[in-house]
Amino acid sequence: KLIGFVMNDRYIPRKGYSIQKDGKSIGIVTSGTQSITLGYGIGMAYVETSFANIGTEISIQIRDSLSPAKIVKTPFIEKN
Repeated sequence: KLIGFVMNDRYIPRKGYSIQKDGKSIGIVTSGTQSITLGYGIGMAYVETSFANIGTEISIQIRDSLSPAKIVKTPFIEKN
Protein backbone atom coordinates (compact mmCIF):
# COMPACT_ATOMS: atom_id res chain seq x y z
CA LYS A 1 0.00 0.00 0.00
CA LEU A 2 1.24 3.50 -0.81
CA ILE A 3 1.80 5.62 2.32
CA GLY A 4 3.20 9.02 3.27
CA PHE A 5 5.71 9.40 6.08
CA VAL A 6 7.66 12.08 7.93
CA MET A 7 11.15 11.75 9.36
CA ASN A 8 11.71 12.22 13.11
CA ASP A 9 15.28 13.47 12.63
CA ARG A 10 17.33 15.55 10.18
CA TYR A 11 17.90 12.82 7.57
CA ILE A 12 16.42 13.01 4.07
CA PRO A 13 14.75 9.89 2.63
CA ARG A 14 15.54 8.92 -0.97
CA LYS A 15 14.08 6.55 -3.56
CA GLY A 16 15.11 2.94 -3.00
CA TYR A 17 15.76 3.14 0.75
CA SER A 18 14.45 0.16 2.71
CA ILE A 19 11.69 0.55 5.30
CA GLN A 20 11.85 -1.61 8.41
CA LYS A 21 9.66 -2.40 11.40
CA ASP A 22 10.90 -4.52 14.31
CA GLY A 23 13.96 -5.64 12.33
CA LYS A 24 11.90 -6.82 9.35
CA SER A 25 11.92 -5.22 5.89
CA ILE A 26 8.34 -4.12 5.16
CA GLY A 27 8.68 -1.84 2.14
CA ILE A 28 10.63 0.60 0.02
CA VAL A 29 10.73 4.38 -0.38
CA THR A 30 9.39 5.55 -3.77
CA SER A 31 10.25 9.25 -3.30
CA GLY A 32 11.57 11.54 -0.61
CA THR A 33 12.86 15.05 -0.02
CA GLN A 34 13.45 17.77 2.54
CA SER A 35 10.25 19.82 2.80
CA ILE A 36 11.12 23.51 2.77
CA THR A 37 7.63 24.41 4.02
CA LEU A 38 7.51 21.85 6.84
CA GLY A 39 11.22 21.89 7.73
CA TYR A 40 11.78 18.12 7.85
CA GLY A 41 12.11 15.10 5.58
CA ILE A 42 8.99 13.65 3.98
CA GLY A 43 8.41 10.77 1.61
CA MET A 44 6.14 8.26 -0.04
CA ALA A 45 6.63 4.50 0.10
CA TYR A 46 5.08 1.14 -0.57
CA VAL A 47 4.71 -0.98 2.58
CA GLU A 48 2.97 -4.21 3.50
CA THR A 49 -0.71 -3.47 4.13
CA SER A 50 -0.61 -4.69 7.74
CA PHE A 51 1.90 -1.91 8.56
CA ALA A 52 0.16 0.93 6.65
CA ASN A 53 -1.84 2.49 9.51
CA ILE A 54 -1.58 6.23 10.20
CA GLY A 55 0.70 6.82 13.20
CA THR A 56 2.72 3.63 12.80
CA GLU A 57 6.36 4.14 13.78
CA ILE A 58 8.77 2.82 11.13
CA SER A 59 12.51 3.02 10.41
CA ILE A 60 14.19 4.08 7.18
CA GLN A 61 17.52 2.43 6.33
CA ILE A 62 19.80 5.38 5.48
CA ARG A 63 23.35 4.30 4.77
CA ASP A 64 24.42 2.12 7.72
CA SER A 65 21.81 3.23 10.24
CA LEU A 66 18.07 3.20 10.88
CA SER A 67 16.32 6.57 11.14
CA PRO A 68 12.92 6.83 12.85
CA ALA A 69 9.87 7.97 10.91
CA LYS A 70 6.08 7.95 11.25
CA ILE A 71 3.32 7.17 8.77
CA VAL A 72 1.06 10.19 8.26
CA LYS A 73 -2.06 11.12 6.33
CA THR A 74 -1.47 12.71 2.93
CA PRO A 75 -1.40 15.35 1.61
CA PHE A 76 1.32 16.58 3.94
CA ILE A 77 -0.09 20.13 3.89
CA GLU A 78 -3.84 20.73 4.03
CA LYS A 79 -5.28 23.24 1.57
CA ASN A 80 -7.56 25.90 3.03
